[in-house]
Amino acid sequence: MALNKNHEYEELDGVRCGIVEKNVKPERVAFLKELLEGNGYTVMSVPTPAPKIAAVPKPIVTTGEAEQPQTSNIEPQTILPDTFTVGVTDYTFNTINAIFGRMLKTKDGHIVTMAYWQQKEEASHDEIPYYEHT
Repeated sequence: MALNKNHEYEELDGVRCGIVEKNVKPERVAFLKELLEGNGYTVMSVPTPAPKIAAVPKPIVTTGEAEQPQTSNIEPQTILPDTFTVGVTDYTFNTINAIFGRMLKTKDGHIVTMAYWQQKEEASHDEIPYYEHT
């Protein structure tokens, strides 16, 4: 149960985790994993469960004769997940607090900014917090 939308946690593979992001592509998983593990967190990612779809009922066909079971040459296909849920084992982790609290650093030692987190910038540029302006 989440305290609010910005502080979600749930079990991923049987481990209680603070949710970092849901429905992310594999490239984003790799970025988040590298960044968060560099900051000392243990990262877990699991495939996003498929949406629940109601089963389509098969039509009933009556021919008057005893019905013969029909076999199909179509084999069920395994669908690979295209999105993942990413979490860290510290279930108190909050993405917003970590970014704006300046608690995350890049591998070269710069503070992670929101633009860097959202992958809008290639490198994080340390910003002087508003309260330190003279």
